[in-house]
Amino acid sequence: MKTVAMVLFPDFLLLDMAGPFEVFSVANRFLPQNEWYQVLTIGSDQRQIRASNGITVQTNLSIDDGCDPYDLLLVPGGPGAYNERYPAVTRWLKTAVQRSPLYGSICTGAFILGEAGLLDHHQVTTHWNYTDRLAKRYPLARIGTDQIFIKDRRLLTSGGVTAGIDMALAVVAEDHGKAVAVDVAKVLLVAMKRQGGQAQFSPMLAALAEQDTPINKVQTYVLAHLDEEFPVERMASMAGMSARHFARVFSRETQMTPMEFLQHARIDRARSLLESTDLPLKTVAYRAGLGSTRHMRVLFSEKLGLTPIQYRQQFG
Repeated sequence: MKTVAMVLFPDFLLLDMAGPFEVFSVANRFLPQNEWYQVLTIGSDQRQIRASNGITVQTNLSIDDGCDPYDLLLVPGGPGAYNERYPAVTRWLKTAVQRSPLYGSICTGAFILGEAGLLDHHQVTTHWNYTDRLAKRYPLARIGTDQIFIKDRRLLTSGGVTAGIDMALAVVAEDHGKAVAVDVAKVLLVAMKRQGGQAQFSPMLAALAEQDTPINKVQTYVLAHLDEEFPVERMASMAGMSARHFARVFSRETQMTPMEFLQHARIDRARSLLESTDLPLKTVAYRAGLGSTRHMRVLFSEKLGLTPIQYRQQFG
């Protein structure tokens, strides 16, 4: 029997706890009793912990009860993970993970591990909306931005919310074989392996800051006229700069080249049209400035891991 423990703190995300736990609970239906998973919760400072949705969970233990060895020790995400700090939890985790062969986080629970120094020099991920913040707060971690989950030695980290289910299914597959994991996935009506990574959920471009700069003015115009041609020379002329100087300034201010900006903007426009309209793919490609359906399909497959048709089926 393997023990899966999860440390809870105020304002954790309930689904981060419930999703993986259901995977292990359902897996027990397909396993002999001596191979069952035992799941338990550990409170950060008391036995009753309030989740971010207002539901209160009565934990099995609290960190004050000591530190038993657990086969898998997990930390969920939630507003409490990235907005607050819990010194008692991080001190406890530093000791607890030394006795656990496998440990990790769901979603933004990576911030709790980061506070304990447990992300340093590891390849990790978190919810796509928080990868930049995680990278800035814990610069010794190597942040993956597209993976649903990552295993690096004894450390498991996963992307946003339901990615914890994907990660738990992978643990079951490693422990008991793919057939058992597939049976669990069927019961939960989830895909055993998703198409694409987190990039399919996140915008390619962040919202433009309201700045009165030549670069910002060019970006704003381009976003409003994506069906037009925009070689670097034209954008540079709009900014009143030489092409070489414009490319340097653009890259410095936006951390991407002008052509990367243009490509990302066009992919985002195509995604928006696929989500919100029933326009033919040819029309979507034209309005987004991608030229042809074939070119759009190549870019979607390369950047998002899905074809435009698959994207529309999933998000439209």
